[in-house]
Amino acid sequence: MARRLSAQERRQQLIRVGRKVFATNGYEGTTVEEIARRAKVSKPIVYEHFGGKEGLYAVVVDRSMADLTERIIGAIQRGTPRQRVEGAALAFMTWVKDEPDGFMVLLRDKPNSRAGGMAGLMHDLADHVSDVFAEQFVASGYDRRMAGLYARMLVGMVAFAGEWWLETRRAPPPEVVASHVSAMAYMGLRHLPSEPAPIDRSTLLPPPEEESP
Repeated sequence: MARRLSAQERRQQLIRVGRKVFATNGYEGTTVEEIARRAKVSKPIVYEHFGGKEGLYAVVVDRSMADLTERIIGAIQRGTPRQRVEGAALAFMTWVKDEPDGFMVLLRDKPNSRAGGMAGLMHDLADHVSDVFAEQFVASGYDRRMAGLYARMLVGMVAFAGEWWLETRRAPPPEVVASHVSAMAYMGLRHLPSEPAPIDRSTLLPPPEEESP
Protein backbone atom coordinates (compact mmCIF):
# COMPACT_ATOMS: atom_id res chain seq x y z
CA MET A 1 0.00 0.00 0.00
CA ALA A 2 1.15 3.53 -0.77
CA ARG A 3 2.34 5.56 2.19
CA ARG A 4 -0.19 8.10 3.40
CA LEU A 5 1.01 11.65 2.85
CA SER A 6 1.47 13.97 5.79
CA ALA A 7 -0.59 17.16 5.90
CA GLN A 8 2.37 19.20 4.63
CA GLU A 9 3.14 16.74 1.85
CA ARG A 10 -0.51 16.71 0.80
CA ARG A 11 -0.56 20.50 0.73
CA GLN A 12 2.52 20.59 -1.51
CA GLN A 13 0.98 17.98 -3.80
CA LEU A 14 -2.22 19.99 -4.16
CA ILE A 15 -0.21 23.12 -4.98
CA ARG A 16 1.68 21.26 -7.74
CA VAL A 17 -1.52 19.81 -9.16
CA GLY A 18 -3.35 23.11 -8.89
CA ARG A 19 -0.54 24.95 -10.68
CA LYS A 20 -0.73 22.50 -13.58
CA VAL A 21 -4.53 22.72 -13.86
CA PHE A 22 -4.63 26.52 -13.59
CA ALA A 23 -1.89 26.80 -16.23
CA THR A 24 -3.84 24.57 -18.61
CA ASN A 25 -7.42 25.72 -18.00
CA GLY A 26 -7.12 29.19 -16.51
CA TYR A 27 -8.84 30.25 -13.31
CA GLU A 28 -12.40 30.21 -14.63
CA GLY A 29 -11.94 26.86 -16.39
CA THR A 30 -10.59 25.13 -13.29
CA THR A 31 -12.80 23.30 -10.81
CA VAL A 32 -12.16 21.85 -7.39
CA GLU A 33 -13.50 18.56 -8.75
CA GLU A 34 -10.74 18.36 -11.36
CA ILE A 35 -8.00 19.30 -8.91
CA ALA A 36 -9.24 16.65 -6.48
CA ARG A 37 -9.49 14.06 -9.24
CA ARG A 38 -5.96 14.66 -10.47
CA ALA A 39 -4.60 14.62 -6.93
CA LYS A 40 -6.62 11.46 -6.22
CA VAL A 41 -8.26 12.93 -3.14
CA SER A 42 -11.80 13.92 -2.20
CA LYS A 43 -13.06 17.48 -2.65
CA PRO A 44 -13.23 18.10 1.11
CA ILE A 45 -9.45 17.61 1.30
CA VAL A 46 -8.93 20.54 -1.07
CA TYR A 47 -11.33 22.70 0.95
CA GLU A 48 -9.65 21.64 4.17
CA HIS A 49 -6.24 22.88 3.02
CA PHE A 50 -7.17 25.97 1.02
CA GLY A 51 -10.82 26.80 1.62
CA GLY A 52 -11.59 26.33 -2.07
CA LYS A 53 -10.33 27.17 -5.55
CA GLU A 54 -9.62 30.82 -4.86
CA GLY A 55 -7.45 30.04 -1.83
CA LEU A 56 -5.38 27.51 -3.78
CA TYR A 57 -5.04 29.92 -6.70
CA ALA A 58 -3.77 32.66 -4.39
CA VAL A 59 -1.08 30.35 -2.99
CA VAL A 60 0.01 29.26 -6.47
CA VAL A 61 0.30 32.88 -7.66
CA ASP A 62 2.09 34.06 -4.51
CA ARG A 63 4.65 31.27 -4.70
CA SER A 64 5.32 31.82 -8.40
CA MET A 65 5.77 35.55 -7.91
CA ALA A 66 8.01 35.10 -4.88
CA ASP A 67 10.22 32.56 -6.65
CA LEU A 68 10.74 34.69 -9.76
CA THR A 69 11.21 37.91 -7.80
CA GLU A 70 13.85 36.28 -5.61
CA ARG A 71 15.77 35.03 -8.65
CA ILE A 72 15.80 38.39 -10.38
CA ILE A 73 16.68 40.36 -7.27
CA GLY A 74 19.62 38.00 -6.75
CA ALA A 75 20.74 38.58 -10.34
CA ILE A 76 20.83 42.39 -10.12
CA GLN A 77 22.50 42.80 -6.73
CA ARG A 78 26.03 43.13 -8.08
CA GLY A 79 28.08 43.56 -11.22
CA THR A 80 28.42 46.17 -13.93
CA PRO A 81 25.26 47.74 -15.39
CA ARG A 82 25.50 45.41 -18.38
CA GLN A 83 25.97 42.34 -16.18
CA ARG A 84 22.91 43.30 -14.17
CA VAL A 85 20.76 43.70 -17.27
CA GLU A 86 22.00 40.38 -18.64
CA GLY A 87 21.51 38.71 -15.27
CA ALA A 88 17.92 39.93 -14.99
CA ALA A 89 17.04 38.73 -18.50
CA LEU A 90 18.70 35.35 -17.98
CA ALA A 91 17.10 34.85 -14.55
CA PHE A 92 13.66 35.53 -16.01
CA MET A 93 14.11 33.24 -19.02
CA THR A 94 15.61 30.48 -16.87
CA TRP A 95 12.60 30.66 -14.56
CA VAL A 96 10.23 30.41 -17.53
CA LYS A 97 12.10 27.28 -18.62
CA ASP A 98 12.08 25.78 -15.13
CA GLU A 99 8.53 26.78 -14.18
CA PRO A 100 6.43 27.02 -17.37
CA ASP A 101 3.22 26.25 -15.50
CA GLY A 102 3.87 29.00 -12.98
CA PHE A 103 4.55 31.44 -15.80
CA MET A 104 1.37 30.45 -17.62
CA VAL A 105 -0.67 30.94 -14.45
CA LEU A 106 0.68 34.49 -14.16
CA LEU A 107 0.10 35.16 -17.85
CA ARG A 108 -3.51 34.00 -17.75
CA ASP A 109 -4.29 36.09 -14.67
CA LYS A 110 -7.48 35.82 -12.68
CA PRO A 111 -10.32 37.97 -14.07
CA ASN A 112 -10.71 41.31 -12.26
CA SER A 113 -7.47 40.70 -10.36
CA ARG A 114 -5.13 43.65 -9.88
CA ALA A 115 -2.96 42.46 -7.02
CA GLY A 116 -1.74 39.15 -8.42
CA GLY A 117 -0.86 37.65 -11.76
CA MET A 118 1.44 39.10 -14.38
CA ALA A 119 0.37 42.70 -13.84
CA GLY A 120 1.19 42.55 -10.14
CA LEU A 121 4.42 40.69 -10.81
CA MET A 122 5.63 43.23 -13.36
CA HIS A 123 4.95 46.10 -10.97
CA ASP A 124 6.81 44.34 -8.13
CA LEU A 125 9.80 43.48 -10.32
CA ALA A 126 9.90 46.94 -11.84
CA ASP A 127 10.03 48.48 -8.37
CA HIS A 128 13.07 46.36 -7.50
CA VAL A 129 14.81 46.94 -10.82
CA SER A 130 13.98 50.63 -10.56
CA ASP A 131 16.21 50.95 -7.49
CA VAL A 132 19.17 49.64 -9.50
CA PHE A 133 18.32 51.90 -12.43
CA ALA A 134 18.04 54.94 -10.16
CA GLU A 135 21.53 54.28 -8.81
CA GLN A 136 22.98 54.08 -12.30
CA PHE A 137 20.97 57.06 -13.56
CA VAL A 138 22.31 59.33 -10.83
CA ALA A 139 25.88 58.13 -11.42
CA SER A 140 25.52 58.84 -15.15
CA GLY A 141 23.84 62.22 -14.79
CA TYR A 142 20.36 61.14 -15.93
CA ASP A 143 17.02 62.12 -14.45
CA ARG A 144 16.42 59.79 -11.50
CA ARG A 145 12.65 60.17 -11.92
CA MET A 146 12.79 58.27 -15.20
CA ALA A 147 14.32 55.15 -13.61
CA GLY A 148 10.88 53.64 -12.92
CA LEU A 149 9.85 54.10 -16.55
CA TYR A 150 12.95 52.37 -17.91
CA ALA A 151 12.63 49.58 -15.35
CA ARG A 152 9.08 48.88 -16.53
CA MET A 153 10.19 48.87 -20.16
CA LEU A 154 12.89 46.30 -19.39
CA VAL A 155 10.57 44.07 -17.34
CA GLY A 156 7.85 44.24 -19.98
CA MET A 157 10.30 43.38 -22.74
CA VAL A 158 11.58 40.31 -20.92
CA ALA A 159 8.09 39.15 -19.94
CA PHE A 160 6.79 39.26 -23.49
CA ALA A 161 9.94 37.54 -24.73
CA GLY A 162 9.22 34.71 -22.29
CA GLU A 163 5.66 34.44 -23.60
CA TRP A 164 6.95 34.35 -27.18
CA TRP A 165 9.44 31.64 -26.24
CA LEU A 166 6.73 29.38 -24.86
CA GLU A 167 4.42 30.01 -27.82
CA THR A 168 7.17 29.15 -30.32
CA ARG A 169 7.71 25.84 -28.53
CA ARG A 170 11.05 26.96 -27.07
CA ALA A 171 12.93 27.05 -30.35
CA PRO A 172 16.11 28.92 -29.25
CA PRO A 173 17.62 28.15 -25.84
CA PRO A 174 16.61 30.60 -23.10
CA GLU A 175 20.21 31.81 -22.90
CA VAL A 176 19.98 32.94 -26.53
CA VAL A 177 16.69 34.74 -25.97
CA ALA A 178 18.11 36.43 -22.88
CA SER A 179 21.19 37.55 -24.83
CA HIS A 180 19.04 39.21 -27.50
CA VAL A 181 16.82 40.93 -24.94
CA SER A 182 19.72 42.17 -22.85
CA ALA A 183 21.66 43.33 -25.94
CA MET A 184 18.72 45.42 -27.11
CA ALA A 185 18.10 46.82 -23.64
CA TYR A 186 21.72 47.54 -22.81
CA MET A 187 22.62 49.10 -26.15
CA GLY A 188 19.64 51.41 -25.74
CA LEU A 189 20.67 52.33 -22.20
CA ARG A 190 24.30 52.73 -23.18
CA HIS A 191 23.47 55.36 -25.80
CA LEU A 192 20.66 56.95 -23.85
CA PRO A 193 20.73 60.76 -24.17
CA SER A 194 20.60 62.57 -20.86
CA GLU A 195 17.37 64.23 -21.94
CA PRO A 196 15.68 62.80 -25.07
CA ALA A 197 14.09 65.50 -27.20
CA PRO A 198 10.28 65.41 -27.33
CA ILE A 199 8.86 63.94 -30.51
CA ASP A 200 7.95 66.65 -33.00
CA ARG A 201 4.63 65.72 -34.54
CA SER A 202 5.34 67.88 -37.57
CA THR A 203 8.23 65.62 -38.57
CA LEU A 204 6.06 62.51 -38.68
CA LEU A 205 4.44 61.26 -41.84
CA PRO A 206 0.74 62.19 -42.02
CA PRO A 207 -1.74 59.31 -41.96
CA PRO A 208 -2.75 58.07 -45.43
CA GLU A 209 -5.82 59.72 -46.81
CA GLU A 210 -8.86 57.51 -47.13
CA GLU A 211 -9.99 56.88 -50.68
CA SER A 212 -13.36 58.34 -51.46
CA PRO A 213 -15.99 55.74 -52.43
